[in-house]
This record gives sequence, C-alpha cells and structure tokens, in this order.
Amino acid sequence: MFQRIAITVGLAVLLSACANQIDAGVSAEASAPGFWWGLWHGFVFPFAWIGSLFDPNIAVYAVPNSGGWYDFGFFLGITVLGGGSFFGSKSRG
Repeated sequence: MFQRIAITVGLAVLLSACANQIDAGVSAEASAPGFWWGLWHGFVFPFAWIGSLFDPNIAVYAVPNSGGWYDFGFFLGITVLGGGSFFGSKSRG
C-alpha cells in the first residue's frame, strides 16, 4: 500500500516539475492584478464561471497577472472565502 502511494506522489511531483507558466501570462507592470485581485477573483469564481457560460467577455482568471502572488490569492479565494475548506471540514455525524 505504501509503495503505491509513494509511486503516485513521486509521479505527481515529477509531472508538476515540468509545469511552466507562459511568459505572456505574467506581467511586471504595477497595474497587473496581484494578490488582492486574485483573492477577489477566487471569491467570485462561482458567479464568474456561470456568467462565462453565457457571455464570452466574462473571464474567471485574469491574464496577464503578477504571477505567483495572484495565483496564491486566487487559490485562497476559492478555498477559504469560497467555502471550500468550510464545507470539506464538516463532520458527517
């Protein structure tokens, strides 16, 4: 059992090591969305996603953005503010 988990984790780490963000997606300009915009975009993600199904001008993720800090804010917005960690931590009994 442990060997299967170790192989799976190892493959996931190896695959994620190949991940790279496109240079055109990251901007060093001061006006590029950063952490706080990422947090907000993550929080409104469910509504933006529904809107994007009906309107091609609505996007759920800002490109270009400031890079890692925007991504971190987006992740926190989805998981913490969006209720992801709250609903995942409820006990079932």
